[in-house]
Amino acid sequence: MPNRRKTAGTIFFAVISVILPGWATGQAEGQASAPTHRAATEKITLAQANITGVVSGPNGPEAGVWVIAETSDLPTKFRKIVVTDDLGRFLVPDLPKANYKVWVRGYGLVDSAPIVTPTGKTLPLKAILAPDARTAAQIYPADYWYSLLQVPSASEFPFLKAERSSAPQRGRRENGQASVLTGGIHNQAEWLFAMRTCTQCHQLGDKFTREIEPSLGTFDSTSAAWDRRLKSGQRGPLMATALNQLPHDRALAMLSDWSDRIAAGALPPAPPRPQGVERNVVITEWEWGRGPSDWVHDEMTTDKRNPTVNPYGLVFATSEGAGTLEVENPLTNESSHIDIPTRVDQKEIAPYLMSLEVGFPSPYFGDQVLWTATNSPHNPMMDEKGRVWLTSSIRSKVDPAYCKEGSNNIFAKNDPLDVSIRQLSMYDPETKKWTMIDTCFGTHHLQFAQDKDNTLYFSGEEGAVGWVNTRLYEETHDEQAAQGWCPAYLDSRGDGKFDWKTDNAVAGFPYGLAVNPVDGSAWFAAVGVPGKLVRVDRGSNPPATCRTEVYEPPFESKSIAGNQGFFPHGVDIDSNGIVWTSLAGSGHLASFDRRKCAVRSGPTAAGQQCPEGWTLYHLPGPLLKGTEVGSADYPYYNWIDRFDTFGLGKNIPMATGTNSDSLLVLQPDTGKWVVLRVPYPLGFYSRGLDGRIDDPNAGWKGRGLWSNFSEIPVWHIEGGKSAVSILLHFQLRPDPLAH
Repeated sequence: MPNRRKTAGTIFFAVISVILPGWATGQAEGQASAPTHRAATEKITLAQANITGVVSGPNGPEAGVWVIAETSDLPTKFRKIVVTDDLGRFLVPDLPKANYKVWVRGYGLVDSAPIVTPTGKTLPLKAILAPDARTAAQIYPADYWYSLLQVPSASEFPFLKAERSSAPQRGRRENGQASVLTGGIHNQAEWLFAMRTCTQCHQLGDKFTREIEPSLGTFDSTSAAWDRRLKSGQRGPLMATALNQLPHDRALAMLSDWSDRIAAGALPPAPPRPQGVERNVVITEWEWGRGPSDWVHDEMTTDKRNPTVNPYGLVFATSEGAGTLEVENPLTNESSHIDIPTRVDQKEIAPYLMSLEVGFPSPYFGDQVLWTATNSPHNPMMDEKGRVWLTSSIRSKVDPAYCKEGSNNIFAKNDPLDVSIRQLSMYDPETKKWTMIDTCFGTHHLQFAQDKDNTLYFSGEEGAVGWVNTRLYEETHDEQAAQGWCPAYLDSRGDGKFDWKTDNAVAGFPYGLAVNPVDGSAWFAAVGVPGKLVRVDRGSNPPATCRTEVYEPPFESKSIAGNQGFFPHGVDIDSNGIVWTSLAGSGHLASFDRRKCAVRSGPTAAGQQCPEGWTLYHLPGPLLKGTEVGSADYPYYNWIDRFDTFGLGKNIPMATGTNSDSLLVLQPDTGKWVVLRVPYPLGFYSRGLDGRIDDPNAGWKGRGLWSNFSEIPVWHIEGGKSAVSILLHFQLRPDPLAH
């Protein structure tokens, strides 16, 4: 049963009745820019569920600043955030009845003193100018501060490791990042790739990373302080390993120089205030999770194939920190959690990417062990019945005998597997029961195909793509019969045949997964420099008909707009079969059109054979110092709004601005970006998003995007040790005053 944090009363919402004379409200589809001309005397008639008003500063109305309404009166701490229009006016819509703290935050300002008010009020809010540039910069996104980092110049490379000066032959099941960096750091791209190991867990440039914590201790130098902080807490061994991918002393010199220059007064450029449709956004936030040990990885609201599934329903997320399924009821504002079961005692399951001990005390939690769960739930996916399927460990890593060499299983004969880190679990909200399914292959991300078998594909096994025929499993409950896997390999002979003893699997950890709605092929991103998009087609008779194609971002070619691209870390596919990926190393969102490729497979198709298939879009925001492509932002993942769940049209590509407190929406026809900035609390670190249509006839109120704060160190969120993870809902109005 769900463990409810509070008993919730029924929330009765007031009828919304806002009259905007001379302004025609419209549907969420086809949003236009915010209007630039309105009569200054136009009046807003209030409804009891809204808070409205005007933000004014010493120089008059303040346009493009945020108004934040927050309450603790509901079962979960609740917020809504809107942006002022050209005349400084705002309207916070659809607020549950409660008392709210309301204040202003904006670039160039300091936060105004909160005003406590019930709903149904008009507030004259005062914008307070920041006394100096340094004070103003305290609320800038992390990437702006991170852009002050000076990366070693291209002339300093390579940094070779003498003991591994030549790369060994890449093996069958190796760690992708280690394989890329074997022998040292050869160029600036590999340096940036190694630095992204840090941003896979938290932001770089937030207050908690750009400044040295006084509680860390006293040191002879900033370099020594950095060396010590990167050994702290349960994640200390992982941070130290990440540091040692780089030349240790040179990396510490870079980090300490960054911190020292900031301490001496260096400031980043100022980010722009929201403009155009960015001012039409309404952000709703619910706090969930239970503290620093409960970091939430990914949320899920609906069936990716049909976003009208589960309308106005519960939102689910995997808490990798606590080993639970987080649940939010957006109608009653209740948060809860459900324990995720395992088949064995969790003590028999090895922890994933963390230690269960503390070698060097944390400056925040000392010797406390925060994370003890080892079932490591990672990525959820919802089916057409509203059931939640997720990748999690249900046993120790040793595979059943039928997965291994010597088995009669046809997939094991073709490509035997010995271990898997995660397997598969499914939760049915209607029956409140769990089903656990063992898999030979490791699982990480998952996605349903649009076929009669409701095939569920998986990444997570290096050099392979797995699947479960969920229709067959539910009919027979035969785990072995319902699963299969195709090797992802380099077809060096060009004969389409695979021999696991001689052919090389595609190196690089397989991150992300998407199923092409046009031809049913599965795609994943193999991380690395340059990294690869990998297409696996299982054919009509797998494993005999399994085929692989690999496509690297344009790295060697200089003829592509945007020049080098590297380190794909997400993948999604639009309705036309165009593959999109976030190039997390170079800082691009990129599209790949396989139809443009003259060469797709064979001995010459090692990856760089189709630069003409790629289009690269630089992320907005600053670059790191000393680089031409190294964005200070980090697009951890990307997603395609195939069904217009947000209101900007179908097949709109989006990326997570994981280091910039934002979601990034690309308008592919123009190449321009819409930045959905989350101003409060600072530290919006997202690993993904999805979109749901609750009511297709309700305009902007019936649709929206969903995402969540998912930093591993939850205490890096504004609020520090008292912070918890947060669920967010993004909706796009026709204008900043629409109701």
